[in-house]
Amino acid sequence: MALMTGKEYEESLKKMKMRIFLFGEEIQTAVGNPILQPSINSIKATYDLAHMPEYEDLMTATSNLTGEKINRFTHIHQNAGDLVKKVKMQRLLGQKTAACFQRCVGMDAFNAVYSTTYEVDQKCGTHYHENFRKFAAYVQENDLVVDGAMTDTKGDRSLAPSKQADPDLFLHVVERRPDGIVVRGAKAHQTGIVNSHEVLVMPTIAMGPDDKDYAVSFAVPLDSEGLIMVVGRQSCDTRKTENTALDVGNDVYGGMEALTVFDNVFVPNDRIFLNGETEFAGMLVERFAGYHRQSYGGCKVGVGDVLIGASALAAEYNGAEKASHVKDKLIEMTHLNETLYCCGIACSAEGTETASGNYLIDLMLANVCKQNVTRFPYEIARLAQDIAGGLMVTLPSEKDINHPVAGAYIKKYFAGTATTSVENRFKIMRLIENLTLGTAAVGYLTESLHGAGSPQAQRIMISRQSNMPGKKQLAKDIVHIED
Repeated sequence: MALMTGKEYEESLKKMKMRIFLFGEEIQTAVGNPILQPSINSIKATYDLAHMPEYEDLMTATSNLTGEKINRFTHIHQNAGDLVKKVKMQRLLGQKTAACFQRCVGMDAFNAVYSTTYEVDQKCGTHYHENFRKFAAYVQENDLVVDGAMTDTKGDRSLAPSKQADPDLFLHVVERRPDGIVVRGAKAHQTGIVNSHEVLVMPTIAMGPDDKDYAVSFAVPLDSEGLIMVVGRQSCDTRKTENTALDVGNDVYGGMEALTVFDNVFVPNDRIFLNGETEFAGMLVERFAGYHRQSYGGCKVGVGDVLIGASALAAEYNGAEKASHVKDKLIEMTHLNETLYCCGIACSAEGTETASGNYLIDLMLANVCKQNVTRFPYEIARLAQDIAGGLMVTLPSEKDINHPVAGAYIKKYFAGTATTSVENRFKIMRLIENLTLGTAAVGYLTESLHGAGSPQAQRIMISRQSNMPGKKQLAKDIVHIED
């Protein structure tokens, strides 16, 4: 099958019969829903840009499985250059959508599962890698969106999965049959899940021998029997239902997250990629987290580019663009944003080949990248709000602006520079609000803090990767200390 267009992707979603709960109602598709359509539009951009000659090199790749041209979001990284192009692609899409475009988790899961299954097979004599290669080829040939699912609800976090009062608080195998397994549990915070064709499930933490039933990885279609998705709320989300594009801030693109419940879902044998091999759960988690922490050095930087541009326009429309302190704030925002990008590129360029043949980022640098992402977007957002001013959060509604009486006063008293229309000034204010306080702040701020693991998770990995004994020996060598 050729690369799908955005429209073809949207039509493919309509054919699926998912169970989606949103605002107390059950719906079968996200397509056309005013709350969810912007998130679909973001994914459509990942398809449409792949057809544009100027973006072909970033958006597409040649499959190592089929030899065919595929969307890079379904690619198995073959060299460090692929890792670099991934980050550049993510920055491009952040620039084009100013939102979360939701396919990164699946791409990162793809590459983590690919290498891990190979090593499981080498040690255990299983056939998981062959299973996954067939699944990956199917996804590539049909140009599908895959949602990567790792985060369990966890319950009492002081207890292991098998020690929880409710065994379903971590997703687990409840039945093993000759033709497959049955699983039960839930995955939380699932970005883009209602806009995806398949879900690729992974364990959420390293596990011990008693957690055998929880060490499971597999893929199933999102309209499988027993799969239920409950969409999460976002700040200012109902503005999308008010037919007031100006109030939304970004009325075309957006993101979404959901709690995804697996209520006795059957998984056939050829879709199983890990089934009880607890010693490999930690490897899979570590590799996925590394890839996903790399991703943040691209996508959040692209969104940051938009926010910096919006802040510069706000200063211009306010007549403050020549003020030295404003210039300095824009420089600082740019410095922080480009530092994130440097880390994303660095961990990619330093990538190395795994035993399976695909490439893994430098884990230390990937964790440094994500540690910076937990901080810098918040400072960029603070500076954006500083430059924009209080109008960003006290602006009247679009309906008031268009009112025959109130609108005249609003346009009179909220005028900026003589060369700027009031409407354009309001649009930029609402965009900054959207990115720093509204629906897009889910992806740009809180996701930057907790996505791909909390800040402490990165610090633990930085400690593990730091080679402190080696650093100590360097110091000893300099001053001639012998043990």
